[in-house]
Amino acid sequence: MIEINNLSGSYRKISKPFIRKNIEKVLRAEGFYDKDIEISVGIVDSEEIKNINKTYRKKNKPTDVLSFGKIGEDLLEIIVCPEEVEKNGKDFNEELREVIIHGTLHLLGYDHEKSKKEALKMFVKQEKYLQD
Repeated sequence: MIEINNLSGSYRKISKPFIRKNIEKVLRAEGFYDKDIEISVGIVDSEEIKNINKTYRKKNKPTDVLSFGKIGEDLLEIIVCPEEVEKNGKDFNEELREVIIHGTLHLLGYDHEKSKKEALKMFVKQEKYLQD
């Protein structure tokens, strides 16, 4: 089950089916689609994601996406900030797709901050899912 909550007000119309489709695509390809998994997706503004980033990662700045939890844990969450997604300069939906795929890969245990080898592994997967 994927629950999507737009907590950012009316900043930008976010397509819940678009988000759901991209998460499901990664889960299916990684062999987790038919598992009993609950993922919460929160859409927040820059100030909120900055506060979350500061609290949990000790980084006092906004970011486009954060993920919490790993498959097998009770709480799996992806937090997206459309304001930050938009700042990346690409087509909004393409960039949103990228951060959703990125966040989902983190939930599956991929971690680009762990090592160069892990980063390469994660970004190869990310590019593969962006090309599909």
